[in-house]
Amino acid sequence: MLRERVSEDIYVFTSEVYAQVTAGIIATPDGAIVVDTLPFPGESRQVAAFAAHVSPGGARYVVLTHYHADHAYGAYLFPKADLVAHQRARRLLAEVGAPALKAAQAEAPELEEVRLRLPDITFEGGDMGLQLGGKVVRLIHAPGHTDDMVMVYAEDAHVLFASDTLMPVPSVVDGDVDALRASLRFIDQLQVENLVEGHGEVILRGEVSEVVQTSIKYLDCIETRVAKVVEAGKGREPLRKITVEQCGLSRIPLGGLVQQIHMANLFALYNRMLAAQGRAA
Repeated sequence: MLRERVSEDIYVFTSEVYAQVTAGIIATPDGAIVVDTLPFPGESRQVAAFAAHVSPGGARYVVLTHYHADHAYGAYLFPKADLVAHQRARRLLAEVGAPALKAAQAEAPELEEVRLRLPDITFEGGDMGLQLGGKVVRLIHAPGHTDDMVMVYAEDAHVLFASDTLMPVPSVVDGDVDALRASLRFIDQLQVENLVEGHGEVILRGEVSEVVQTSIKYLDCIETRVAKVVEAGKGREPLRKITVEQCGLSRIPLGGLVQQIHMANLFALYNRMLAAQGRAA
């Protein structure tokens, strides 16, 4: 696992096991705020150990940005911390996450010890504040990738953990294109020195706006191109000819997963557009 210091008291961890998924620690004299927990116990334990190393008492809060396994599975390894998430994450973890974990454990023995943990503290509406050790952290509801998505903004350091709201390629298979556009535009309203993607690299201040706009253009592109395929009425096969490069992104990041996510987006949009017209996929 890679560890990077992005400000005086903020650290980012990037998995070397699964899709460069990220987690973070905001260290304070009164304990740490952990942002996401990584999927596999080996790396999650390293995050917990580092939280105990840099902050007295270790993690005081663990924020789950959303219910997806790669961000939430390690929460059980922080038993003394309050688990914080959006109210919708609690429902999705219980209804979707629990059966998904059982299925994953059958396929991946390294997940056998994982126990799903539901949030202790939840919020509804636009945002919620956490204060710890003189630091203020703002939790911002940012639906689009998922309905329960939360971004975490460290106000003093101007560091934004955007989670999967911003990735090397946007993913809307479990979300909504219009909502994700709105959440991406909101990022431009924040003063951001460093932005942590949910998967991938830390984006520096001078690059944030460009990356946000590129992601919005990608969403515009796939929506337009899929609509043309639907209108042509020739089935889904033409979708395979729509490359991620044609929509302004590279397929290189995330070890080739970008192209898989891109194709999943196309098929998901296609099915939704057909459903909106009352036609079968």
